[in-house]
Amino acid sequence: MKDILAGVRVLDFGRYIAGPYCAALLAEFGADVIRIEKREGSEDRFQLPMNEFEECGAAYMQVNRNKRGMTLNPLKPEAGEIIKRLVATTDVVVANLPTKTLAAMQIDYESLKAVKPDIILTRVTAYGDGGPYSDRVGFDAVGQVMCGTAYMTAEGEGERPFRHYTPWVDFGTALHCAYGTALALLGRESTGRGQVVEGTLLGTALTMSNALLIEQSVLGKDKKPYRQPCGNRSNYGAPGDIFKTRDGWVMAMALGQPLYQRWAKLMGEDHWLTDPRFKDDVSRAKNSKVISERMSSWCGGRSSAEVVDILGKAMIPAAPVLSPQQTLDDPHVQAVGFMQPVDYPGLPRKAPVAKVAVALSDSPGSIRQRPPTLGEHTNEIMGEIGFSADEIQSFRDNSII
Repeated sequence: MKDILAGVRVLDFGRYIAGPYCAALLAEFGADVIRIEKREGSEDRFQLPMNEFEECGAAYMQVNRNKRGMTLNPLKPEAGEIIKRLVATTDVVVANLPTKTLAAMQIDYESLKAVKPDIILTRVTAYGDGGPYSDRVGFDAVGQVMCGTAYMTAEGEGERPFRHYTPWVDFGTALHCAYGTALALLGRESTGRGQVVEGTLLGTALTMSNALLIEQSVLGKDKKPYRQPCGNRSNYGAPGDIFKTRDGWVMAMALGQPLYQRWAKLMGEDHWLTDPRFKDDVSRAKNSKVISERMSSWCGGRSSAEVVDILGKAMIPAAPVLSPQQTLDDPHVQAVGFMQPVDYPGLPRKAPVAKVAVALSDSPGSIRQRPPTLGEHTNEIMGEIGFSADEIQSFRDNSII
């Protein structure tokens, strides 16, 4: 079966992660994605640089594979004809830019529809339209700290909270937008109409923390926090924490009665099965300090490998806390093939780029090509939309491409 999105063209005006990764997800399944960058390179190209000869950031490697790249200064009046010709051949435009910027670049929905009536605009904003924060800009961390989850990472009330190192709000928003774009393409087949697909960083964060917010609304009294910050400890049962071993750290978690029963027997604490302090997950969460101390004592005399092996045989979820290098070296990560080595000019070695984390049996998608160097395909794309070699050179001479 051919790639599901073969024949679909996407213009990617994305920045940083949410927009570009949305487009990368579409490219993975066959879409022809053209990444439009500033003439000097877009911001994500320079984040976590890995290459002293050509700017190439680690995030850029991940979110721009399978794309062709061209440079363009869309704010110059002469760029208008280039944008129109590009849009005329395009099915989807992806942009995480402010509303005013979209209009200035002539890629707002009304401008796009005037060129191609059935076009789909997929856009990402920080806060969404219609509220007091709508004109503000924001990054992943905005969603993390506003949705309640960062608050919960502190070791106790009033202690310092932490945001997560991984930009999960950005990637979650990209996933939502790719899903919405696929639905819009499917809908267009039956209606013949395009539409706007909008994702928001705050909306993604609120979705992923929704259970915490539902609980607070229903059970919180006088609007005081129902759940107290708990660091790594689970608020929903016990044991559920990261525990020190003889040579490292492991995560172990037993939620639900069957898992807890197996854990208590493994610890030799059979009498805890009838202890009212530990009668259910809610009770165990309230008394998690006692359970965590017991688990810490058991783990402390064993290696991480021993802990994970014993708990695994008892069918209790557990895993070692790995460093980035240990993750790369992990035998399961390597055996399943989650990563694909991808080269890039000037890198000392190929970069392990994670494939899309969903597999389709008949059309699995693939990483077919490395991310583009800055403006690598500009001439090629300009020729495809009808510009002559002399016209292309003139655009270059005038700093438009």
